Amino acid sequence: MIRFNHFNFNVLDLERSLAFYKEALGLAPVRSKEKPDFTLVWLGDGESDFTLELTYLKERKEPYNLGECEFHLAFVTDDYDALLAKHKAMGCVALENEAMGIYFITDPDGYWIEIVPVRE
Repeated sequence: MIRFNHFNFNVLDLERSLAFYKEALGLAPVRSKEKPDFTLVWLGDGESDFTLELTYLKERKEPYNLGECEFHLAFVTDDYDALLAKHKAMGCVALENEAMGIYFITDPDGYWIEIVPVRE
């Protein structure tokens, strides 16, 4: 058996990222690991076992090169319209595709996160 466990984003400002993920997506730390050179924090949604691992390299000062951002993490929600309104108010909506019924937000480091409504 094999199953998903976690996905990783490297972040420049751990506290800013933790605040963003809590406000934007309701994610909360489920565990962490502190080392002299780096900190790892795994965020959970309280519903699934999948986690988002934030890696904070303490000495890094320059932003990460995300290339063309052709990768993303996706979330599904049963409250799509309210979440879209919240994200618009936060100013983090990067792209809204009304034809597909999805949108993307960006986190403080520029990572794209897709928001998809529950489809029946």
